[in-house]
Amino acid sequence: MLWPVNGSSAYPAGGAATWDVHGDPDEPLRPDYGGACLTEVVPTLLRLDALREADALPAWLPAPLAGAAQVVLLVLDGLGARSLAEHRSATPVMSSCASTTITSVAPTTTAAALTSLTTGRAPADHGVLGYRLRVGGEVLSVLRWTTGAGDARTEIRPRAFQPVEPFLGRRVPVVSHAAFAGSGFSQAHLGAPDLYPWRVSSSIAVFVQRALASGAPFVYAYYDGIDKVAHTEGLGECYEAELAAVDRLVEDLANRLPAGCGLAVTSDHGQVETDSPPLGLDPGLMEDVTGLSGEGRFRWLHVRDGAAERVAAAARELYGGVAWVRTLAEIDDAGWFGRPLSDAFRRRVGDVALVARGAVSFADPADPGEVRLRSRHGSLTPAEELVPLLGVLP
Repeated sequence: MLWPVNGSSAYPAGGAATWDVHGDPDEPLRPDYGGACLTEVVPTLLRLDALREADALPAWLPAPLAGAAQVVLLVLDGLGARSLAEHRSATPVMSSCASTTITSVAPTTTAAALTSLTTGRAPADHGVLGYRLRVGGEVLSVLRWTTGAGDARTEIRPRAFQPVEPFLGRRVPVVSHAAFAGSGFSQAHLGAPDLYPWRVSSSIAVFVQRALASGAPFVYAYYDGIDKVAHTEGLGECYEAELAAVDRLVEDLANRLPAGCGLAVTSDHGQVETDSPPLGLDPGLMEDVTGLSGEGRFRWLHVRDGAAERVAAAARELYGGVAWVRTLAEIDDAGWFGRPLSDAFRRRVGDVALVARGAVSFADPADPGEVRLRSRHGSLTPAEELVPLLGVLP
């Protein structure tokens, strides 16, 4: 089993986040909403002064950040806590930082996790519940903000779709890839920030330094290279080379920080290598299924009225050895999204979920790009759910 060191499935208020990153749970590893979780990182960093004054800094916050006058949050897409622990030789800088381990959200996918990070809210509050979501009669690809009809920014307005103000309503500098500027997902999870768009990763530290020089108390920076390499090349030699390059990026960034400025480093999710190709769903099971959404390791089945229990039972017979099969009602009861979904948000997901726990994924013929992925995420295994939180104060 995988548990916090205090033997409970949730930490007490102010409790330290010390997870066993190598454990294999018998049950899904639920996000620690309200505790050592991505949802708490940005609100904590934005309120450092008030928390210090009230002597209320959470124990999961790396100690060097407690005294920071300015803070940079660097988000490394796709870096799981397990992976960082297993690649210490390639990451001497990050491995020497003060660190804790926190949870991502459900599902462990970029769309849901980054939105929870920037808004400080669980997926049940912001409604970005995965990579591909049902909107009306279409499926919205959240990262591309497209449906089968193409660009959906006019029909599905990002700031209406995701109603929570990012960064507690503050306008902050964001250092992110120029390719993402103005995208639907950027609008949904970042709002309208002061954007510093980089085109090559060597510019990240330069732009962060410029944002800090403007007097900003908090700077958000995002890099997606680890995730890209893992998806395309797996977790082998190319992945380790990318980790080494990112370690140098972290060192460069730390060396450019002014006195009193802390650097926090975290991620949205980890990765697992999976069998290829994805599993096709049994034709008999699909007789009661009207559509699919989600992603390979958190596949939603949309079913005919009244068929959820029947489909779930059949899915457990077929896939229970490699997946947790849950109805939406069971997921709501377990609090995977933070609380039960509103009726509006329930319509964005399916009725039965196949949540992979083995090295598998579940195919969706409408999303053929997934077939080419070497490593994936989305499920609630430790490798996907646990992410590092590092802290440096030069």
